Amino acid sequence: MFLFVKYKERYTCSECLKKFVKKKGKICSGCNKEINTEGLCNDCLQWKQKYVGNLLDNRSLYQYNDTFHDVMVRYKRYGDYILCHVLAELIDQLPAADYYVPVPSSPSHLEKRGFDTVCAIYQKLVPLTKLLVKADTEKAQGEKNREERLLTKQTFSAIDNKNVSGKILLLDDIYTTGRTLYHARDALLEVYPNCKINSFTISR
Repeated sequence: MFLFVKYKERYTCSECLKKFVKKKGKICSGCNKEINTEGLCNDCLQWKQKYVGNLLDNRSLYQYNDTFHDVMVRYKRYGDYILCHVLAELIDQLPAADYYVPVPSSPSHLEKRGFDTVCAIYQKLVPLTKLLVKADTEKAQGEKNREERLLTKQTFSAIDNKNVSGKILLLDDIYTTGRTLYHARDALLEVYPNCKINSFTISR
């Protein structure tokens, strides 16, 4: 089931919106990556083996093309806050959940940018429940290559909220290798083992 959402303000012209391309054709049943065959992509096959079949069900809407890359560099590396509105405009539906949990910024990134990049995107679309805390790392995910990302150690811990039960949807901007989202789910499951946890990213 999907929750249809619409951002009230408009920050992007129709010509610019056309540069963001929605997924089409065959997609991975695990993470929504565009692939040439039915089933799972190579990343999800590895996660399936690591987690003994307990794959994270990630939904995403857009291709990670040059336009998306350029926007994310300006938004995350240079802290261009106005782009959170552009990214929010791209989201027209979200999987239904009892709790929408943003993947948080680390303290150093929060101090550097002055805002949480994921919360800024989603906060006007759905009510957010902050259940995760992220520790600082020596190197940001965006500065790592694929191998370094996959070897990243756990940086998340979950906040214990006795009232939380049911379906949790993790919210992030981009799914790259899946390492961040699987770590986030791992942390939540330690505290909320009976919750069903899936994820949503704007792009994959």
